[in-house]
Amino acid sequence: MELLNTDAETIRLFLLLFPFFILVDLPLTLVVVLGLLRWWVRELTLPPRQSPYRPRVSCIITCYSEGSDVQRTLESLCEQTYAGEIELIPVVDGAAVNQHTLEAVRSFQVRPEWKPKRQLRPIAKWKRGGRVSSLNAGLSHATGSIVMALDGDTSFDNTMVRAMVRHFEDPNVPAVAGSLRIRNTWTSLATAIQAIEYLISIQMSKTGLSEWNLVNNISGAFGAFRRDFLQQIGGWDSHSAEDLDLTLRIKNYYARHQRLHIPFEPKAIGHTDGPTTFLALLNQRLRWDGDLLFLYARKHAASFNPRLIGWSNLLMTLFSGLFIQVMLPFIIVGYSLVMLMVLPWSTLLSLSWMVYCVYLVMLGVQFLLALLLVSERPWHDLKLAPVLPLFPIATFILRCWSAVTILNEWWRRGHEESSMAPWWVLQRATRF
Repeated sequence: MELLNTDAETIRLFLLLFPFFILVDLPLTLVVVLGLLRWWVRELTLPPRQSPYRPRVSCIITCYSEGSDVQRTLESLCEQTYAGEIELIPVVDGAAVNQHTLEAVRSFQVRPEWKPKRQLRPIAKWKRGGRVSSLNAGLSHATGSIVMALDGDTSFDNTMVRAMVRHFEDPNVPAVAGSLRIRNTWTSLATAIQAIEYLISIQMSKTGLSEWNLVNNISGAFGAFRRDFLQQIGGWDSHSAEDLDLTLRIKNYYARHQRLHIPFEPKAIGHTDGPTTFLALLNQRLRWDGDLLFLYARKHAASFNPRLIGWSNLLMTLFSGLFIQVMLPFIIVGYSLVMLMVLPWSTLLSLSWMVYCVYLVMLGVQFLLALLLVSERPWHDLKLAPVLPLFPIATFILRCWSAVTILNEWWRRGHEESSMAPWWVLQRATRF
C-alpha cells in the first residue's frame, strides 16, 4: 500500500475542507493584507511630517526577577533620539526578596552630560502585589502626559519613543500599540518559531488591522497611553491579562466617541525574550489562551454590544476573538480525532499533506509581504526562511493546546493561578 493515497476519496475530502479554509482563514488574511497595502502606499506617497509636539513621557517599567537585565532596558530608553523629556519609573515588585533587581535599578546612573532630559525615579514595592499593582503605582507617580507600560526584560530601538509619541498629536488617540520582536531568536527552534509568529501576527497583522481601527490588543510588554484618559478609566484592573482587559475597556468608548482609534506603530520596535523550550512555550500559552475565555466570556461579556464598541469591532471580536481563538481549537481537535479514527492511514497522510501545503503557501505569501512591506530588518528576518516549513506544524499543535487551556480556564478558573500576581491578590479580586 502506498504511503500517500491521492485517490478520488482523498481529493473529495480535501475539497470538503477547502471551503472551510476559504471561509475562516482567507477573509481575515485579506483584511490584513488590504490594510497593509494601504499603509505601505501611504508611507511611500506622503512626505515625512515634522512636528514640534514633544510632550513629557513617563515610562513605567515593571520589574520582578530581571536582575541586571533591567539595565539593558533602562539604557535603551536613555538612548532614545526623542528630543523631549523621558521619565524612567522602574517599579521593583517584591523588593524585599528581589534585592538583585533593586540594586541593578539603583546602580543605574543617568548621566546628564550625555543623556540630557532623562530622569530616573525608581519605586521599590517591598511586598509583592503583582503586575497590575506595579503599573498603577507607577501611574500614580508619573508626571508625563504620555505614559508607556513596558516590561523590565524588553529593550527598544532608539527611535521607539519618537515613533510612538507622534500619534498622540491627534486628540482622538487614547493609546498606541507598539511592535514586538523576539530578541533571542536563535537560542532554540522554539524561539525561531516565535520570531516568525511575532513578525506575522504582530508586526504585519496589526499594521493591517490598524488601518481599519481593528487593533485587537495593546501588548502588556509595550504600549503607550494618554495619561489623562488612563486615569479617567481607572488605570489597570486586577486579574490576569491586564493588557487585553485595558484594550477592551478603551474600546467600550468607541461607539459613543466614533473618532477614537488605537493606532499600531510598526516602526516602534521592542525586543523581548521568548520561552526557549517548547514546554515553557506551552506553559506561557496556558495563561495567554486561557485568559481569552475569562475576559470574553466572564469579565467582558457585556462588551459584545455595538452600542459600546461599534459594529466593526464587534464583528471582528466575534470572529477573530470568540470564533477563531476560543471555538476553532475545539473544531480542529474534534475533526482531527474523527479523521484519525475513521480514515485509512494512507488517506489521512495524503489529506494532511494537502492541507499542510495550503497553509505553507499562505504562510510563504504572508512572510514575503512582511519582508517586503513592513520589516525594518528584512535581511535579518530572511534567515528565518528555513524554519518556515515547521511553522504550520507548530501552529497546529498550539491550536490544539488552546483547547486544553480554555478547558483549564472553564473548569479550574486558570486565571486565578497566574504568575502575574500572588494568589492572595488574585483571589481577593472581584470574581466573574
